Amino acid sequence: MRTYIGRQQAISSADFAELALGTPPELWLGVDGESDDERAAREAAARDILAENPDLPDDLVRVAARIIEDNPDLFDVVPLARPAGRRRSSRKGVAA
Repeated sequence: MRTYIGRQQAISSADFAELALGTPPELWLGVDGESDDERAAREAAARDILAENPDLPDDLVRVAARIIEDNPDLFDVVPLARPAGRRRSSRKGVAA
């Protein structure tokens, strides 16, 4: 099954993120090993995008809130079992 957003095919979660943001996530997050010049250019491009789209941060927060609201199971937390014989101390730094 193929998924399209507009005319663009989204294959991976990175594709979905890029289509939702309108820019590649790497523009905002950077990449491992980028040089100081690459970082400066990336940050300059991000500033230009934000200057042209001042509502972008608010739009992204709304998208994130909608995703969280529609998928509450993303935040299901299950406590991990403790190994037998180990107890949690009530005093900091003291093992039971």
